[in-house]
Amino acid sequence: MEKGATTRPTYTNPELISRIRALFRPYRRDVILTMVAVVVGVLLGLLPPLWLQIIIDDGITKGSLPVVSLYSALTIVITLVAALVTVLYGYLSVVVGQKIMCDLRRKLFVHLQAMPLKFFTSTRTGDIQTRLISDVQGVQTVLCTTLVDVISNFAIVVSCIIAMIIVDWRLTILSVAMIPMFGLLGKSVGNFARDVRTGVQEKTSDLNSMMQETLSVSGILLTKTTGRLDVLNAKFDEDNRLLATWQIKQQILTYLFFGMIRLITSLAPALVYWLAGYLMFRGDPTMTAGKIVAFTALQIRLFFPITGLLSSQVELISSLALFDRIFQYLGLPREIEDSPNAVPLHRESVQGEVEMRGVHFRYDDDGPWTLEDISFTAKPGQLVALVGPSGAGKTTLTYLIPRLYDATKGSVCIDGIDVKDLKMESIHEIVGAVTQETYLLHATIAENLRVAKPEATQDEMELACRMAAIHDHISSLEHGYETVVGERGYKLSGGEKQRIAIARAILKNPRILILDEATSSLDTRSERLIQESLKRLMHGRTTFAIAHRLSTILDADQILVVKRGRIVERGRHAELLALDGVYAQLYHEQFESRSRQLRDLEEQAAPQPGT
Repeated sequence: MEKGATTRPTYTNPELISRIRALFRPYRRDVILTMVAVVVGVLLGLLPPLWLQIIIDDGITKGSLPVVSLYSALTIVITLVAALVTVLYGYLSVVVGQKIMCDLRRKLFVHLQAMPLKFFTSTRTGDIQTRLISDVQGVQTVLCTTLVDVISNFAIVVSCIIAMIIVDWRLTILSVAMIPMFGLLGKSVGNFARDVRTGVQEKTSDLNSMMQETLSVSGILLTKTTGRLDVLNAKFDEDNRLLATWQIKQQILTYLFFGMIRLITSLAPALVYWLAGYLMFRGDPTMTAGKIVAFTALQIRLFFPITGLLSSQVELISSLALFDRIFQYLGLPREIEDSPNAVPLHRESVQGEVEMRGVHFRYDDDGPWTLEDISFTAKPGQLVALVGPSGAGKTTLTYLIPRLYDATKGSVCIDGIDVKDLKMESIHEIVGAVTQETYLLHATIAENLRVAKPEATQDEMELACRMAAIHDHISSLEHGYETVVGERGYKLSGGEKQRIAIARAILKNPRILILDEATSSLDTRSERLIQESLKRLMHGRTTFAIAHRLSTILDADQILVVKRGRIVERGRHAELLALDGVYAQLYHEQFESRSRQLRDLEEQAAPQPGT
C-alpha cells in the first residue's frame, strides 16, 4: 500500500456472506415471490419423469392407448407450464439482481465521492475504476442468476431424491452415494478459483491503471515528447503477460472442473443399469422396465442440478474475492464527514469571516508537519494574499477551509463556527475555488459551466463568461456554448480553460473565494482583463489569493508570507516592504528579473552596429 493510503478492512467469509445477505434485505418481497415460483416450477418438473413409469408399465406394456395418450398429453401440458414458470422466476431473479446491482454501484460511487482527498492522492485511478466497473460487473452473475440457480437446483435435488426413493430405494442409495464426491470436488476447486479470480482482478486493475495513465491526452503527450515508447511498451507487455497467465489458469480450471463432472455423470447411469439388471435377473418382480426408465429420467434430472450446484459453489466461493474487494472500499472510513450536531450555513446570512487558530497539519500520522501554528483572521470582504516559495504550504492551507482536509490540531472557523461543526454541503455551497490546475469535463462548455450552477440560464452563463473575458471567444466557435471541449479541455488553450474555470466560479457566486494562481495561464492582456473581472467578483467576498506574481496582489488587505509551513510575515504590501524580510526579497527578485527581461528585449530589438 502506498504511503498515506487509508488501511483497507479485511473480512472473513462469514462476514462477507452476512454483508451479501444484507444486500437482499430491501427486496424481501421480491425474493420470496421468486422462491415461490422456483418451488412451483420444481414440483411441476417432477411429474413427467414419474408419469413415464405409468406410460411404459400401464400403457405400452399392457397395450392401453388411452393411458399412453392421457399421460403423454399431461406431460406436454405440465412441461409447457413448468417452462413458463421457469421463465417467470428467471425474469424475477434478473430484476431483483439488477436492482441490487444499481444499489451497489450507487453506494460505492457515493461512498467514494465522500472519501477524503488523501484517498485519491494515494490510490491509482485505474484501481478505483476496476472496482467500480469490473468488480461490480463480476458479481452481477452471482446476484442476478447464481443465487436463484442455487435455490432451484437445491430444490430439484431434494425433490428428485424423494421421488427416487419412492421409485426404488436401492437404486437411490447407489446414486446418492456419489453426491459427496461432487461436494468435495466443488469445495477444493472453489477455493483455488477464489485465488485465481483475485489474481485476475488485481492484474486487470494494474493493466487498467497503466492504460488509463498512458492512453490519456497527458500520457500520450508524455510518451511522444520523451520518445521512450519502448519503455511503456515493455511495461505493458509485462502486465499483459501476467494477466494472460492468470486467465489461462482460470480457463484450465474451468475445463478440468467440467471434465470431471462429465466423467462422474457418465459413470453413474452405467452403475444404475448394472444394479437394476442384477435385480431383474435375480427375479425381483418390482423391477420393471418402466421403473428403470423413470428412475433414469429422475437420475438425469438429479445430476444436472448437482452439476449446477457445483458450478454455483465454485462461482460463489470465487466471487467472494470480488465482494471482498468491493466491501473493502465500502468499509473505508470517510474520515471527513458531518458531526452528529453539525449545523447548516445559509448563504444569505453568511458574513464570510475566516479564522485559523493555532492550526497544525500533516498528511501522514508519522510524517513531518506541513503547516505549523497557523493563526490569522480574514474579515468579511477582505482580500488575503498567500505568498511564499513553492512547497511552503500555501495550497494546503486553503484546502482546510472547504474541509478537503481537516486540521490535525487547532481549528478553522467560518463566522466564528468551527468547520467541523458545520454541514459539509453548506460549506461547499459558500466556498468556491479556481485552482492552478484547471479541470474540465469531456462535455460542452455549457455543461462545464453548469457544474457550478445546474439551473443557470443562458443569460447567466454569458454574463459570467463576459466577466471572465471569454464570451467573445466562445461565440466565435462553430457551436458556441455547445462546443465539446475534449478530455480535460484539451481543445482549448491553457488561458481559455482558466477563463472558463473563472467563469464557473463567477457563476457559483460563492461567499468565500479561493484563487490558486488563477491567472497563471493568461497572457498579459487577458490577465489585465481578468484582474478587472476578479475585482468585481471579489467585492464583498472574502478572497484568498495564492500568487507567485506579486504584482497581482499589491492591493491585498492582508498578505501572509508562508515559509516552511509557518506564517513568517504578515501585513500590507508597503508594510512588508519596509520590514525588508522574506516578502521584500521575493518582491525585489521578481522586479529585478522583470527588469532584466525588459532590458534583454530592448537589446534584441535595438539595431546592431553596421546594419
